[in-house]
Amino acid sequence: MKKDSYFCKPKFEEMSSSYTIPLSGLKEGHHTIDFEIDKEFFEPFEESEVKEGSLVANIEMDKRSSHLDMLIKVSGSVRISCDRCLEMFSQSVSCENRLLVKFGKDIEDIDPDILSLPVDAYELDLQQQIFEFVILALPIKRVHPVDKNGKDTCDPVMLKKLEEFIIEEEKENDPRWDELKKLMNDN
Repeated sequence: MKKDSYFCKPKFEEMSSSYTIPLSGLKEGHHTIDFEIDKEFFEPFEESEVKEGSLVANIEMDKRSSHLDMLIKVSGSVRISCDRCLEMFSQSVSCENRLLVKFGKDIEDIDPDILSLPVDAYELDLQQQIFEFVILALPIKRVHPVDKNGKDTCDPVMLKKLEEFIIEEEKENDPRWDELKKLMNDN
């Protein structure tokens, strides 16, 4: 991902090395690495709406002399605020992303799925990329799931309070649309 992407940035001094893959001494071929993601993972990302979670990042990579081809699978759950009642709840997350890491003299940030590293780089920190994959895997509408009986699990007190403030709009018939509706009905 780009260094200056629009996602939350961790404080540089707080970056953890526990999500780092050592590149020096890594033989060519297929490798698999798993990272446990918990509350500490999200601490450096102060502006993030996600403050804790329990996830596993599985990285399958093929190392070649000129590049690394990575498949990053993240699954588990994160704690986020409900858009409707504002209570925290567990949202399941599952995503699969490809990342190509090129080694070369020129470091370019053209494609978000391609990461460029100098040839002499000795390690690759994936914390920012994993964080971005988790955030992108969250649904747009973040609400409590329904229970097995189909009932809403949002805070009932908050839902009742919201209903008090809902204003019903009166639907006025706009005569400009009447002619268009006639055309639709004719077809």
